[in-house]
This record gives sequence, structure tokens and C-alpha cells, in this order.
Amino acid sequence: MYVADKWTDYEVIDTGAGDKLERWGAYTLRRPDPQIIWPIANETGLWKNADGHYHRSSSGGGQWQFKTSLPERWTIAYGDLKFHIKPTNFKHTGLFPEQAVNWSWMMDKIKSANRPIRVLNLFAYSGGATVAAASAGAEVVHVDAAKGMVQWAKENAQLSGLENAPIRYITDDVFKFVQREQRRGRQYDAIIMDPPSYGRGTNGETWKLEDNLYPFLEFCTTILSDNPLFLLINSYTTGLSQSVLHNLLHMTMHKKYGGQINCGEIGLPITASGLHLPCGILGRWESN
Repeated sequence: MYVADKWTDYEVIDTGAGDKLERWGAYTLRRPDPQIIWPIANETGLWKNADGHYHRSSSGGGQWQFKTSLPERWTIAYGDLKFHIKPTNFKHTGLFPEQAVNWSWMMDKIKSANRPIRVLNLFAYSGGATVAAASAGAEVVHVDAAKGMVQWAKENAQLSGLENAPIRYITDDVFKFVQREQRRGRQYDAIIMDPPSYGRGTNGETWKLEDNLYPFLEFCTTILSDNPLFLLINSYTTGLSQSVLHNLLHMTMHKKYGGQINCGEIGLPITASGLHLPCGILGRWESN
């Protein structure tokens, strides 16, 4: 497992009964997690006094209950990278802290390349990977279909002192954007993608991971440079194994470029138990 264990501003304090108790800077949040099927060892103390508790609804969704008056948003840091945190209506906070293992990895790859690197971040959300890549000196194109998330990414870049970095923010359908880039002949040295399990485009197009990921990945190879540095896939789709990601990368990236493939679970340390909380999988292809 790839474990994001270098945080100081974030912590999984404890887990149990379908919930995780987290510290986000100065505030503690209690949120549901379907992977947590074990009981809470001792539901007292911080569990009872979390600043925010997201309660799931039996009919789907849920709502926040706040014990204290939280600010609308606050800031946490991972090294020199800074991010706005804001509890949303869908239990999320605008950041997936387990992705820090990928941020550190890609920053090392970009810095050690000793050449200009152009990165394409697809399904880019609030820009954690965008900020990491730009901070390492890469030119970045950030693409997400949600206008609000693109704005959030801009704010995260500004927080990290990257307001003048070479980052292009694109609010667009990811698939259409990649097709246009291919027609334009524009190329990238690295691609990052976090594709959803299911989605629907602006014109009613449907995306289903198991049907569309392979052809999309294969098409993405047409916009890579002759000497690509890496390609990273993140997935939170239940039932998709790391072996499937390995096979996809082998049949696309390795077939065309050689290189190395590494896949595995991604997770976070749990302070109370010393165990690790699984948080999805990753697939990395990198050049030799």
C-alpha cells in the first residue's frame, strides 16, 4: 500500500462503525466511509466532540451537524502546498489527503527530469495535483467540467504562491478537450487522471468506467510527447482492482513506450490503531 504518512495538518484519528474521525488543521470532522466495517473501540472523547459530523440518510445523501461554529472554509498545508478546506453537501471537504503520496512522487519526477515538463491534469477537481506539479516547475493544464472546482483550484494555487505559475485552467468536458488537443497537435510529457465511475456529459453522453477507460486511455497516448515522463491513474471505483489498472497500462503505455508500471492500494495511517485505511487504488506508468 502507498501510505500518505507525511502530513502534519491532517490526521485520521480513529475509525469504526462506518465512520472516520479526522483532524483537518484546527478542526475535527466525523465522516462516513464504506470501507470501515469494524466497530469503534471507544466512542468517547473526540468522537463525541467532533466540530462537524456528517450524518448519512437512509434515503441517500445526508447532512452536516456542527457542534461549533466552523468558518466557511479554512486552510491546511502539505509542506509548501496550501489548500482551502470546506465541508460540502456531499460529505467531502474539497481535498483527498491520501493523494499526497502522488503529489510527492510527481514532484520528485518533475524535478529530476532536468527538462521542461508539460502536465495535463484531467478530472482535476480542486487542483491538488495541479498545485504539486506547478510547484515542482511544470507547465500545467488543469481540466474539469465543474466551474466551481476550477475556481477552487485557482484559489489553491494562489494560496501556494503559484498565482503567476504557467497554469491554464479549462472548464470543459474532458473527453472533448483531449480530442481537440489531438487535432491541434498539442502534446504533453505527463498525464494525470482521476476518472469517475459514472458520468454524463453536457449533451447526454454517458461515461462508464469499465466501458470507457481503456479507449480513453488509448486515445490519451496520442497526445503524449515522444519522450513522456509519467502517466498516473487514480480510481475510487469499488470492484476495480489494481491488476486491471496494470493490464490497461501494459496494453497502452508499456506497449508504446516501454517503461515501468506500478499499481497498488493508496491509504492513510490511523493514529488510534496503527492500521491503515484503504482509500482507492493507483496505477503509475513511468519512463525508465
